[in-house]
Amino acid sequence: MPQGKLIIFSAPSGSGKTTIAKHLLAINPQLGFSISACTRDKRGRMEEDGKDYYFLTPEAFKKKIDNNEFVEWEEVYPGAFYGTLKSEIERIWALGKTVIFDVDVKGGLNLKKFYKDKALAIFVKPPSLEVLEQRLKDRNTESPESISGRLFKVKFELSFEHKFDVTLVNSNLQIAFAEAEKLVNDFINK
Repeated sequence: MPQGKLIIFSAPSGSGKTTIAKHLLAINPQLGFSISACTRDKRGRMEEDGKDYYFLTPEAFKKKIDNNEFVEWEEVYPGAFYGTLKSEIERIWALGKTVIFDVDVKGGLNLKKFYKDKALAIFVKPPSLEVLEQRLKDRNTESPESISGRLFKVKFELSFEHKFDVTLVNSNLQIAFAEAEKLVNDFINK
C-alpha cells in the first residue's frame, strides 16, 4: 500500500480544531478525514457513527487493542478510550488522499512520532483560558463539573505545544481558516 501524507490537528477541547478541520475538508477534495474510534456516547443527534466517530463498546475497543488494530490509542478519561484504526488510514490513502486528523494532544504526538516527516502536526491554541472556558460553556453539552475537568486537563495539554511542528492560535476563526489552508497546501505540495 503506497503511503501518503498526514495532517494532524491537535488541541485542548474547545480550541476549534474540529471546526478548522471541517472547513479544510469542505474546501479541499485532496483531504480525507480520519474517523477516530471511541467508547463515549454520542453527543445528542449531532454525531453519527461512522461519520464523526466509530462508536465502540469498551469490550470491542479492547479487542481491537489486543488485535493490534490501532496506530495509536489511549484512555483519555477513566473508561473513555479513543484511538486511530490502521484500517482507517489505509482506507483514505487507497482513495489517493491526504489524511487529516482531529485528535487530542497525546494522540497527535503519537501519530507524529509514528509517521515522522510524512505528518504535519499542528497545535491549535485558544487565545486564552477564559475564551476557551466560554466556548465550552457555549456548547451546552457538558455539566459545570465536566467543564472544570476539561479546563484542568487543558493546562496540562498546553505544556506540549512545543512538541508540535507549528502552533495555530485561534483567536479569529476566519484568520485561523486562512492560516490552516496555507499550512496544509504548503505541506501537501512540498
